[in-house]
Amino acid sequence: MRIMAIDYGDAHTGVAISDLTGLLAGYTDTIHSRKKEEVLRRLNALIEEYGVTELVLGHPKNMDGTRGPRAEKAEEFAGDLECAFGLPVRLWDERRTTIDAHNILASSGKNARQRKKTVDAVAAALILEGFLTFRRTGGL
Repeated sequence: MRIMAIDYGDAHTGVAISDLTGLLAGYTDTIHSRKKEEVLRRLNALIEEYGVTELVLGHPKNMDGTRGPRAEKAEEFAGDLECAFGLPVRLWDERRTTIDAHNILASSGKNARQRKKTVDAVAAALILEGFLTFRRTGGL
């Protein structure tokens, strides 16, 4: 059972896929495209290649927990994912994941230009790790 986490963005979409046990984050990548159809095509290829059975989509709520335009966009994309792949999609609160990803990359010595290329993949890995930890500790 592999789980894919997605950090959907306007120009870059981060992807992280768990190991076969569904316990650890493994593969990560960034899809660099503004076109939803291209993002779905690339996600489909990864789903097939890795045998993904469940999707976790970052749900960017406002810091006070309310839904803004970004959260609404994620909710719409969740519907697109369900229609395209027929897999269960779970929205996952992703507040602060991009900030944390930038901090992780900065502390590892990456400059702003280097961080821009991988920050979305790291954010997806953080989403996946949070979800997997929640599941392991009996949250699901």
